[in-house]
Amino acid sequence: MPGPIPPEIVKQGVFFFLGKLRRSSELDYELILDDFDRLLPLYRYVESGGEEQPVSMATDAMFAFHPGCTVKAQATVANHAITQLDVILRHNVLQKALYDQLVSEFGEKNVGTELASGAGTSVDVVVHRPDGYWFYEIKTAHSPRACIREAIGQLLEYAFWPRAQEACRLFVPGESVLDKDGKEYLQRLRKRFSLPIDYLQVVV
Repeated sequence: MPGPIPPEIVKQGVFFFLGKLRRSSELDYELILDDFDRLLPLYRYVESGGEEQPVSMATDAMFAFHPGCTVKAQATVANHAITQLDVILRHNVLQKALYDQLVSEFGEKNVGTELASGAGTSVDVVVHRPDGYWFYEIKTAHSPRACIREAIGQLLEYAFWPRAQEACRLFVPGESVLDKDGKEYLQRLRKRFSLPIDYLQVVV
């Protein structure tokens, strides 16, 4: 599957190709056109010199809550890009564990995964509450500090970007226990900026 290009092989003379090997008698033109449609935002981004954003989904996709969990692979065997693959698969494991945890607390009809934010992105997990929506952005880093650092920008964009669905609470789920400094940091964000953000430990 396509994924991030390792920085150590980004150098002069290296060519990257995305495609599928097919016999000329077995070409599926509709599939080819579908691939071109998906790659068009990336092409526009490259040709614009970075002025346009390489968003893979329609930026005008509106937020629409629907319950349920998208089932994704949790293990595989690979001989390249193994580090990135491990992160993706661990993320899937945490997402399923978090979904089950939230369903047991709020009910199956109130929890959904991979929902469009309304700003061309998707939210890992969304809980529908009487006072609004709660957004969860899962991180697999080994410390709460790293998880918060990686997630906070995404959560702010999901919740406050123009035309996005605003959230009344934001959560950073991770596997580590939140330490004293992490608690103090989040309290400061809530007090000084009125940012409704919290950390949530996910136990697998």
